[in-house]
Amino acid sequence: MYIEMLTIIVKEGFSGTVASRFSQEAAVEKAPGFVDLSVLVKKARKGEEEIVVMIRWESEERWKEWELSEPHLEGHRKEREHGKPDFVLSSKSSVYEVKAVKLP
Repeated sequence: MYIEMLTIIVKEGFSGTVASRFSQEAAVEKAPGFVDLSVLVKKARKGEEEIVVMIRWESEERWKEWELSEPHLEGHRKEREHGKPDFVLSSKSSVYEVKAVKLP
């Protein structure tokens, strides 16, 4: 299994906007090898808010196929055209290979 983690830092009050966007139906759900997508919002009392989007893939190969797919590339082209929303302070993407899993 392979996991992509997107970490997005936004201005206070905007985590719901980002979580809602990633909760909507999208092309990624139809991609071969897609397992699931989780949206995590870090508990914070005040200040910047952190959202982590975890996308699980069957394998690194399937993730790479998605990264090079036309629907994925088109999404990024549209994003560049419109620019990053001003409430997004930073974002980064990391990928992980799952080495161990424990089940109940």
